[in-house]
Amino acid sequence: MSRTAGLITFNEVSYEHDATKPILKAASFTVRRGAKLTLMGQNGAGKSTIFGLIAGNYPADAGDINVMPKTSIAVSRQVIPRAELKLTVRAFFENCFSEKVYDIDPRIDEVLKIVNLAPKPEMVKAFKERVIGSFSGGQQARLLLASALIQNPDVLLLDEPTNNLDQAGIEHLTEFLRTYNKTVIVISHDAAFLNAFTKGVLYLNVQTRTVEVYDGNYFDVVKEISARVEREKRKNAQLAKEIQENKDKINYFSNKGGKMRLVAQKLKTEVEEYEDNKVDVRKEDRTIRSFTVPVPTEIPIEVLHLTSYKVIKDHEPKDIACDIVMKRGQHWQIVGPNGIGKTTLLESLATGQAKGEIVSSKVRIGYYRQDFSNLDFSQSVFECLMDVMDKKIEEDMRSVAAGFLITSDIIKTKIGLLSEGQKGLVAFARLVLLKPGLLILDEPTNHINFRHIPVIAEALHKFEGTMILVSHVADFVEKIHIDEILNLEKKR
Repeated sequence: MSRTAGLITFNEVSYEHDATKPILKAASFTVRRGAKLTLMGQNGAGKSTIFGLIAGNYPADAGDINVMPKTSIAVSRQVIPRAELKLTVRAFFENCFSEKVYDIDPRIDEVLKIVNLAPKPEMVKAFKERVIGSFSGGQQARLLLASALIQNPDVLLLDEPTNNLDQAGIEHLTEFLRTYNKTVIVISHDAAFLNAFTKGVLYLNVQTRTVEVYDGNYFDVVKEISARVEREKRKNAQLAKEIQENKDKINYFSNKGGKMRLVAQKLKTEVEEYEDNKVDVRKEDRTIRSFTVPVPTEIPIEVLHLTSYKVIKDHEPKDIACDIVMKRGQHWQIVGPNGIGKTTLLESLATGQAKGEIVSSKVRIGYYRQDFSNLDFSQSVFECLMDVMDKKIEEDMRSVAAGFLITSDIIKTKIGLLSEGQKGLVAFARLVLLKPGLLILDEPTNHINFRHIPVIAEALHKFEGTMILVSHVADFVEKIHIDEILNLEKKR
């Protein structure tokens, strides 16, 4: 079989989660052996579902999905399921195989080196007995990638692989994928990462529910799609102008009688043709509205006093004494490599449980957690947003939700059924309705469509309360005013 032949082919494939949520409608596309592609589409459009269809996790409702015989497929998931957080590292990797693998330890050692997570030789045994939930978000991201690589697949499906990775981790992954000689399809909102190694785009059009195929690097394709949208808008504007002009003529000629009525009828036919020729401009190119996170009127000058914090050195926690005061209106950034304890510090500040951290009792805390585990997944979006409001006015809640593209077909959905990107937008809407004095943000760009990120950056830049931010996305942080940086790696 030729190396350029279709390794994966979708032929007129349709699929829906239920009758109200179609994902694909007669979609056709081909993935060739050795291709490195980006899968693009709006948050919640169904990108992860397409991965599930490719991997054989879901059967198509109609059409055919053909995968070349003896082709192995592995998915690097967005997040580790909660049930797997209790597994040891060894059990986590054993769980990747349907049958027992007797030489699992050498395989684990090899993939941990690939994802730059290999422990020191004397720590190997203890590392493999560690519980997955004890690792940081960035370390879990590396473990997710390793869980796919250990299967040595012919097709590697990566679902948001850079989420929670520090810059060193992203660079290491990028270099690995540049030299990787098998087929790769990636879902990611990290434009620079994608442009470094992908050579084409599968574009899930949320209106037609089809997949469009583009060749070229990521930036070229995005530019091409944007140009097409502009052409569609201009065409619609011209047609709308001609439609209105003809409608005015129809009204005029209809009142004249005789042959003029025949002219009016002809113009009416032209109007109908113009209406048919109108193009549905892509909904996925919508961006969230500009927003403000409101701040209570009375906030004390001293919001937070930090006298100590923990860092992780050689897999062991270490207390660091300090005397840090965060004042009203200050924006702080916490930096440090994956696994040093950034998320642990944010969690302790948000919950007020750790020794040495004092947050004024008069300050309401808004916490954006990277894994959304502070949201109740059994609640509907409606319940989640209404719960945080002082004055529970449904109209106000729906207005805020609409600004984050949370529409009527989403608002009654349970949080646990949303895509990770939709959960992120719900989390931001919740912060707006909460009106916090202290905003704690742990990797707030994870899973978020790149079109929304500048809007979020602007809102955080203008936030008038106290803010603590952890983010590895340099372009995002550069757009936000930061008063102080706390480097957990720096010796004190």
